[in-house]
Amino acid sequence: MLRQVADGVLVHESEFLQSNTIVVQGRAGVLLIDPGLQDHELACLANDLSASGRTVVAGFSTHPDWDHLLWHAQLGEAPRYGTARCAAAAQEQLSDPEAKAHITEHLAETEIAGQVSLDLYGLITALPAGTARIPWDGPGVRIVEHRAHAPGHAALLVEERGVLVAGDMLSDVLIPMLDLDGAADPIEDYLAALRLLEGVAADVDVVVPGHGSVGGAGQVHERIERDRAYVLALRAGREPDDPRIGPSAKPGWEWVSDVHHGQAQRLAAGD
Repeated sequence: MLRQVADGVLVHESEFLQSNTIVVQGRAGVLLIDPGLQDHELACLANDLSASGRTVVAGFSTHPDWDHLLWHAQLGEAPRYGTARCAAAAQEQLSDPEAKAHITEHLAETEIAGQVSLDLYGLITALPAGTARIPWDGPGVRIVEHRAHAPGHAALLVEERGVLVAGDMLSDVLIPMLDLDGAADPIEDYLAALRLLEGVAADVDVVVPGHGSVGGAGQVHERIERDRAYVLALRAGREPDDPRIGPSAKPGWEWVSDVHHGQAQRLAAGD
């Protein structure tokens, strides 16, 4: 079900990992950001948009993780964009003939096994490097590109609506997940990204993470500081005092502690 979080901005939360799809109303149709996740949810989203007279005129993937590269035939054939680095990473994935099989195998161990179609997976168009805004006929959407979490990751600021779409950052349930496999300096990359988000925070009334709850006015600063404190604790080799891990974690999200301990161990080992 679509929920309005600001004028002309709506969010659909998936049953799986509280994954958020964002809809931004433009003059001729809507911009769809990170659509997901299960087939029946995407079909429901398409039907809701159609029933309200909204046509999808553009899509955007904030980063090249599998759950942010999905699409559904009922959403139509609008151009789907990503940053140049994001699109390159998606194309590299698709160059492996076993890529979709690996995702299906991974999902087989979850409660959404068989519920995610990969037919239109990863078919995004690269925006020219340095593109500042999404090219579409709607409110200005600024691209804030960084290197935290994944190559070509972008947060989006819907400028006229005061909405920050954060991708896989600023979550109330997920800790910062560093790109330990691809980044030369994942700690500094993450801190640099937080500084970029802090630079636009004064214009933000609503923050929408890729997974978790939508935050209201003032929460963007709180979430930036929480993510920064976590990353600084990792850098110092300390155990973070973070409500997203340990006994105070949200019920059903206890596995986030395992992610944390895995990151801490790899950093301690210099991996």
